[in-house]
Parts: sequence; C-alpha cells; structure tokens
Amino acid sequence: MDVKRVKDYIHWLYYQYLLVTCSYVLEPWEQSMFHTITVTVVAMVVYTAYVFVPIHVRLALEFFSQIFGAQPDGAV
Repeated sequence: MDVKRVKDYIHWLYYQYLLVTCSYVLEPWEQSMFHTITVTVVAMVVYTAYVFVPIHVRLALEFFSQIFGAQPDGAV
C-alpha cells in the first residue's frame, strides 16, 4: 500500500473517533485527559478479556459436557 494512503486512512479514523466521542469540542488538556482515560479503560477491558474469558469458556465447556453426558478426561 501507498504510505500516503495509509497515513490518510489513519487520520480519517482518528477524525471519526473525535466525531463519535464529541471530543473535538474539548480543550487540548481536556482532550488529553479524555484520551488517557479512554485508552486506560480499553486496555483494562482487553486485559480482563484475555485473562478471564478463556477460564470461563473452559468451565462452561466442562459444565455442559457433564450435563450432556460426555466422559470426563480422566475416565476409562
């Protein structure tokens, strides 16, 4: 891809983000605080999903396999 097109696309995405969150009307120091909080919350959600979703999926699969009569892993 052309570097200029990628740069323009990223700039367009950032502009869309500003429009959706209405943060373009904030002062610069308010924008930086808003972006910091937003990035922090998104990072915490991604980390939590990365850590806890696989555990819950495994437990749910074990639960439903017991309900529907599948043999446990250690059974002969």
